[in-house]
Amino acid sequence: MVNEFNEYVRDCFSEAGDIVIKPMMGGYLVYYNGKLIGDVCGGELFLKRTPTSDRLLADSELRYPYEESKTLMHVFDSFDDKALIQELLEGMYSELPASKKKK
Repeated sequence: MVNEFNEYVRDCFSEAGDIVIKPMMGGYLVYYNGKLIGDVCGGELFLKRTPTSDRLLADSELRYPYEESKTLMHVFDSFDDKALIQELLEGMYSELPASKKKK
């Protein structure tokens, strides 16, 4: 089920750019063109809060992706809206910091 959802997220978002989903501590991290944009936890997609995601996802539910998480994130469920996905990911990409290089 989880792998099917990850593939669904990848398929829906890949039209906007390179999507990589990596396992991490029981969940999955979602990267867009090399930048961390969110998590997949419990079969749901959580996107980081940025000015763009706060504006475009103003009606989305805000939740913590996992127990003891310190980050309140948007629960994303508008997978059929390709224009929204494109605008959202491009805006988030410009607002998020580059991923840190491993030493």
